[in-house]
Amino acid sequence: MTISVYGMTVPIFKRMLTNLLAIMDKAEADAEARKFDTLVLSNARLSPDMIPFRGQIMIATDHVKGCVSRLAGQPVPAWPDTEQTFDELRARINKALDLLATIKPEDLEGGDTREIVLQLGGKDVPMTGLDYLTQRALPNFFFHVTTAYAILRHSGVPIGKRDYIG
Repeated sequence: MTISVYGMTVPIFKRMLTNLLAIMDKAEADAEARKFDTLVLSNARLSPDMIPFRGQIMIATDHVKGCVSRLAGQPVPAWPDTEQTFDELRARINKALDLLATIKPEDLEGGDTREIVLQLGGKDVPMTGLDYLTQRALPNFFFHVTTAYAILRHSGVPIGKRDYIG
């Protein structure tokens, strides 16, 4: 059985972003029940030197748009990183889901062998699409989704593994 680049990206990204939306709904309900503003959660972090929840969402969605665009040989859309509120973060996640809805399996055909060049440490680093997907895009995406989940869980939101996995 061969797994396509499409199968390794679009359905996985859709599922995890949809799960993030559901987790955010639970976080918002919890904040309302405990009578605090969700901006507290938007700015929450696990450690003083780490990116807050809102940044985790921005970076996770950046990896989605960057991954499917690069693998399709298309320019990566530029999205300003200005979201602060849960509504704005939801809109960003939905924007990523809308982008994914436009990607068809044939758009990603050959993406595994396409040369992807990233700027890392001020240098151009070429790699195959498959290496980019498996060694950069997916690990980074899951890191930031997991960290977003962990920030909310650490903040007392009653979520668990089933919420993360969906």
